[in-house]
Order: sequence, then structure tokens, then C-alpha cells
Amino acid sequence: MDAMTDRPVPSVLTGMKRGVRHRCPNCGEGKLYSRYLKVEFDCEACGHHLAAYPADDGPAYFTILIVGHLFVAPLLLFPFIWQASPWLVAPLTILPLAALTLMLLPRVKGAVIGALWANGLRKASDAPGG
Repeated sequence: MDAMTDRPVPSVLTGMKRGVRHRCPNCGEGKLYSRYLKVEFDCEACGHHLAAYPADDGPAYFTILIVGHLFVAPLLLFPFIWQASPWLVAPLTILPLAALTLMLLPRVKGAVIGALWANGLRKASDAPGG
């Protein structure tokens, strides 16, 4: 419990799980996005100000880190990557990796927003008392 407000301290894992599901980290019910990566201004279910969380470049960085380390690096271990024609390898690797990156980016951004929510990190202009 938070001593100042008598409400439970939010869990980082809870916020991240809600964000990965594209839901408001505060209530878990409202939509997080109005478009592909455009965060809703306020939650439609609880009224929480969602635009206050500055995800910035973090989600892109983490998405590249995940795709690069978990998929690209192991792919380089297969001999066909080095032996086949580049005209065959390029589209067979770049297109799925681009699709995977575009699929992961909103989920990672939601997780980052959920972690920011749980830790109480907001834009300075949206901080309580600021």
C-alpha cells in the first residue's frame, strides 16, 4: 500500500502485461492506442491521462534489440545465408524481419508505457503538482 494515498502500489509486471495487450495500464479495460502507435489522450474506461507517459525512442530501441538478438543473430549461423544468392536471401529474410518488427513495436511500446505507469514516470508538465 502507498502510505500517502492508501491505494495499492502498481506492479510493473501488471502494467507491462496490460500494455502488451494494448490496454490502459491503469484499469486494463480501455484502449491504449487510437491508431497503430498513436496513444489515446485519455482512457475511455477510467479517464486516466495516457498521453502523459513519454515512451519516446525506448520502444524502437528495445524492438530492434529483441529482433536483432533473438532472430537475426541466430539466422546468421545457418550456411544457406552465406551460400545462396543475395537476390534470394534478401527478400526471404528482410520481409519477414520487417513484418516481425512492425508486429512487435506496438506491443513493446505498450509494455514501456505500462512500466512508466507503474513507476509513476510522467512528462514534467503532466506530473502531479507540476
